[in-house]
This record gives sequence, structure tokens and C-alpha cells, in this order.
Amino acid sequence: MKYFIIAGERSGDLHAGNLVKALKDYDKEAIVKGFGGDYMASEGADILVHYRELAFMGFLEVIKNLGTIKKYLKRCKSEIDQFNPDVVILVDYAGFNLKIAKYVKQKGIPVHYYISPKVWAWNQKRALKIKKRVDHMYVIMPFEQQFYKKYDWHVDYVGNPVLDAVNDHHVDSSHVCLGGDYVAILPGSRQQELQNVLPVIAQLIKKFPDQKFAVAAVDNLPDNLYETVKDNKNIELVYGYTYDLLAHARAAIVTSGTATLETAMWEVPQIVIYKTSSISYKIAKLLIRVPFISLVNLIAGKEVVKELIQDELNLKNLSSELSRILEDQGYRNNMLNEYRTIKQRLDIGRASDNAAKLIVGYLDK
Repeated sequence: MKYFIIAGERSGDLHAGNLVKALKDYDKEAIVKGFGGDYMASEGADILVHYRELAFMGFLEVIKNLGTIKKYLKRCKSEIDQFNPDVVILVDYAGFNLKIAKYVKQKGIPVHYYISPKVWAWNQKRALKIKKRVDHMYVIMPFEQQFYKKYDWHVDYVGNPVLDAVNDHHVDSSHVCLGGDYVAILPGSRQQELQNVLPVIAQLIKKFPDQKFAVAAVDNLPDNLYETVKDNKNIELVYGYTYDLLAHARAAIVTSGTATLETAMWEVPQIVIYKTSSISYKIAKLLIRVPFISLVNLIAGKEVVKELIQDELNLKNLSSELSRILEDQGYRNNMLNEYRTIKQRLDIGRASDNAAKLIVGYLDK
């Protein structure tokens, strides 16, 4: 069968890559094309547009780039028409993918969604729109299945691909040159994220001259984005080996997103940070309907890790919380125990395998 897959950011590309691999296990004649990145390509997918052309974050940034987004929507529809797939599989990235879902549904092509849009976070009635446009939904958070039940829609919980990725990883210590205890910094993979959070991180590094830090850097962004931090003697930039970085870290400072759950699965005590433009934040405050921004706290249903958001992300708060997760053993142990409870809830087998088996099974009916 022919599969068209769309993943609009790095984490989606990683999970889509694992899905491509699993689909080929269940369907030996699978042909895969789509929008994605290096992980999908490494599993044999024909990548038509790389996700870095689509990675815009925040309400203001999306508005500023509407012309570019519309151009790629048109391109995506054209590619689907030419390929004429048996199914279109959407991976997260709701703003773009739900528009494609509407178009594909009208053409009579089955629409499957792997990794649900976070409709439970804001404007929850979007679930009704998704239900109309999507034939099968595969969710990766236990609470998402309960959420969709409110809208009389059965969705399949397939486990969490972050846990699979962590379990699959073989640690190579040579990728991190720092010896002894260090603090991992995961500032994000988008330019806006780095510009918003690295200035205060740079202040923190200077305040802790005897503490080693390692920044998870990405090579698809300009090097000058890291200039505020890279000149310090107690820091190392590690490109492309985030899991190796987390494997030996004593603590971590993590920009909100999938990385917060990855850090938890590596059992590293963490501080979650987030900062965006003032306009984007004000809009988000009006729309967000969940008490936390980190996946760790959302899955646990309570505060497990400290979240420093917008104006709370300052040197005083960050340095105080860092000292706590480095020195307070009771605080550290409680966080680690909560991580293990979350891990038990997520572990129902490989998410990509479970999803691929269901996708092929539904298409064969």
C-alpha cells in the first residue's frame, strides 16, 4: 500500500520514522512519501519537504509566516493528488495537518492521525472538528483516551513513543566530553525558543562558575544563536546527542515540550522553562485550559517538576530551583519516584508497532 505521512517538527519526525519502520514490517510492499525529516528518510520514506521549512512556534510567529504556510499547504495537496495514497497519516502538528485532513477526507482517502493534536489544552471543542475529519486516531497519553470519550469517539491508546526511543537508545559516553556531574540544558530546537531562553541561561551559567553545564545544540540552526552561552569555560555544546547527554546528567533545565517527558524517562531531575513573545503569551493565557505545560505534570495530574513560565523565568527563580534539584536529596528522590510511576503507566508495548498494526489492520478491512 501507499502511505503519505506528514510530520512538521523534529519530535514528530522521530516518531514518524519509527512508524515508517513498523509499517514496513507489517506491509512488505509499503511505499512511503511525505513531509518530514531525516528520521523518516533514514527509514526509506521519500521526503518531499523537510520539517525545518515548516517549524513556526507561537501565535505571532505563525501569523507572520502565513504566506509560507499557505504555500506549503498548496504543495502538500498537490503531492497527495499526484501520489494518490491508500492512506494519509498525520503526526501531531495540528494547525497544518487539520487543514490537510479536511482536504483528504473530501477526496475519500482514509485519514489516520498518530499523536493527537493537543486539543485538550485549549479550544477543546476542536475535538468535534477532528472527529469529522479523521477516521482513526492513535493517542500516546493515557488521559487523551478519556478526553475523547467526552465527545463519543473511541480512539486507540498505543503507548508512548518517547519511552520506546529511550529504551532503544544505546548510550555512547564519548559524545559528552565533560567529566563529573553536569547540568544538561535543553533549550529547544527552534530559533525563537533559543532567542527567548538562552539569555537567562547565560546569566545562570555565570552565577554557577564551579558547575559544569552541557547544552543540547542542534545543527540545523545558526551557530550564532549559541553565542550568549558558548564562551563560558564551564560549558560544552553537544550537537545531536541529546540522549547521551541526558544519560549522565545530574539535573536538567528543559524548554517545555516532548523533551520534558524524555528527560523524565532518563530519570533526570529537571526544571521546565518556557518563554515566548508577550503577545503570544497573552493570547495563550486566554486560551489554555490545562493547569500545567509540561507533559510530566499533565500525565501525573499534579506538580512533579517546577515550571518557570514567562516572567517567572528569571535568574533568581532559576538559580534557586537549580540549587534545590542539585542539593536536596529528598526532593530529587520524590521526583524520580514520580517519574517511575509515569513510566509504568505509559508502558504497554511499542507505540509505533501498536499503531502500525492497527493502521494496516484497519486498511485491510
